[in-house]
Amino acid sequence: MKLGIVGLPNVGKSTLFNALTNAGAESANYPFCTIEPNVGVVAVPDPRMDKLAEMHNPEKYTPAVIEFVDIAGLVRGASQGEGLGNKFLSHIREVDAILHVVRCFEDSNIVHVDGKVDPLRDVETINMELVLADMEIMERKLNNARKILKGDKTVAADIAVYERVMKALEDGQSARTVELSDDERELFHDTPLITMKPVIYVANVSEDEANGDVSGNESFGKLKEFADSEHAAVMPICAQIEAEIAQLDGEDKEMFLSDMGIEEAGLDRLIRASYALLGLISYLTAGPKEVRAWTIVKGTKAPQAAGKIHSDFERGFIRAEVIAYDDLMRLGSMTAAKEAGLVRSEGKEYVMQDGDIVLFRFNV
Repeated sequence: MKLGIVGLPNVGKSTLFNALTNAGAESANYPFCTIEPNVGVVAVPDPRMDKLAEMHNPEKYTPAVIEFVDIAGLVRGASQGEGLGNKFLSHIREVDAILHVVRCFEDSNIVHVDGKVDPLRDVETINMELVLADMEIMERKLNNARKILKGDKTVAADIAVYERVMKALEDGQSARTVELSDDERELFHDTPLITMKPVIYVANVSEDEANGDVSGNESFGKLKEFADSEHAAVMPICAQIEAEIAQLDGEDKEMFLSDMGIEEAGLDRLIRASYALLGLISYLTAGPKEVRAWTIVKGTKAPQAAGKIHSDFERGFIRAEVIAYDDLMRLGSMTAAKEAGLVRSEGKEYVMQDGDIVLFRFNV
């Protein structure tokens, strides 16, 4: 999974990236300090993995990972190439979902590119540039489809879909606000629209609000109201505090979180929200050689899940031996689980569940 972190200059975008990846992307108090996209690969925190590792003492421990891409800042006119617009747009097309960082705190020491903190104006600035970029794509798709229509009337239905999406864009709305069937969405597979990508608005709040209490933050309230209208997620995070948390380990981290009144680090919340946004779950494989988490789309059947490990597993799939994580923990060992009849033998139509612990049987 690849998530792109976007936002206007000086909203805390690179600070958040540093916090999430602890990769040390340059952060400075001026626009465009991130000229090339910084990429950080982050292990997905999963307490279930730790418990399985205690049980099996494996040679390898391989968590699921998320790739975060810190994408260069954006200004008005980016869709026409202003600032670093062309670079921005090319990089953002490659991600699965967008984390849109919006400044919701006041600090006279950190300049705002537009001179004043206004979350809705900031969101509108970026969204409008993305809409304009998508309109160019849609115009080309419509022109090509209309040329084909002269000799092939079957594309008329496609054109109707394109026109619905184009109308939304012309009205200044994101393509994700247009309700599309799976078949209609497939029309955009080769030319993905940026504004069709799922988004989480990340409200960068002050240190006083790092514990999640944003009831008095008027900027956050405005952003949440807007996100709700778009059917998008919104999450308050203090990027500066998260950057400090990222430097700590073990007891020091727990003590810091406790002192700040923070129940869970922002990284964990953000990853969980990202999984939900993209409809992802994890299944687990466990044994003395390796404990590993595998990321799949919710609704994936057993053979396709097996294919994530190796294509031979899917091609020669026989069955999946499955136990729910909670059942295994309750009984304490795989032997006890088998004796209790809780290790199930599932076939090709079995739909994988989050936390399934699986051994695939196959023959090629």
